[in-house]
Amino acid sequence: DNEQAVSALKQQLGIPEKVAHLLALRGIDSYDRAKTYFRPNLSSIHDPFLMKDMDEATERLARAIRNRERVLVYGDYDVDGTTAASIMYLFLKEFGVAVDFYIPHRFKEGYGINPSGIKHAADIKADLIVSVDCGITAIEEASRAREQGIDLIICDHHNVGDAIPKAIAVLDPKRADCSYPFDGLSGAGVGFKLIEGTVKKLGLSKKVAYKFLDLVAVSIASDIVPMVDENRVLMRAGLKQINSEPRAGIKALADLINLSIGTITTSNIV
Repeated sequence: DNEQAVSALKQQLGIPEKVAHLLALRGIDSYDRAKTYFRPNLSSIHDPFLMKDMDEATERLARAIRNRERVLVYGDYDVDGTTAASIMYLFLKEFGVAVDFYIPHRFKEGYGINPSGIKHAADIKADLIVSVDCGITAIEEASRAREQGIDLIICDHHNVGDAIPKAIAVLDPKRADCSYPFDGLSGAGVGFKLIEGTVKKLGLSKKVAYKFLDLVAVSIASDIVPMVDENRVLMRAGLKQINSEPRAGIKALADLINLSIGTITTSNIV
């Protein structure tokens, strides 16, 4: 019904009315949004520090890196959760951090942060837990971690409950008090934004964060989040990386189903 947007797109882009109508139906109702949609570029991704609690999260993670603290990455058992955990684990390991990971058992423990995971963090004497793709409803577990003297950073993208866990930082673009421009990120996407912000806080090149975009792309495709806005930009960059310089694990999976590197699409990932 947005006739004004259809007319403007038709004129500004020089495209048929039907194409302009299809774009408007997908929420692409301006020249700038159309440009991002058709020519997604990493220069147009959002500033991570627009996300609520990002300053506190990056400050704490940067301190863990500088002091070589012991960190537990707490993930989830689905593709989004495992890629998110991989991204954070590999990032921290690169800096010599004493990092471990915890993926709950799907049937024995179920989804989310649980007492067994907190106990594991205490057993390995973790200074910090970074949860990815889970944690937004972990009110009691956050309290338990605090009692054990373990700091907690939560990276999640699920809907927020009646209360927010009391942690060092809670990153979730779906928070009502978060002004981040895009709330459709995958769990790994939120973890990537934490890495991107931490890299900036440490004064390092963006390329340090960008090397994980292949795994972010796998998470975006597999978690069926909307392929618009920032997701579309991250997906394109990740696909390019997968098709030009695939990491060993991704190449092994592609080889297993006789999928040629250089031809992999979003549908192939799914």
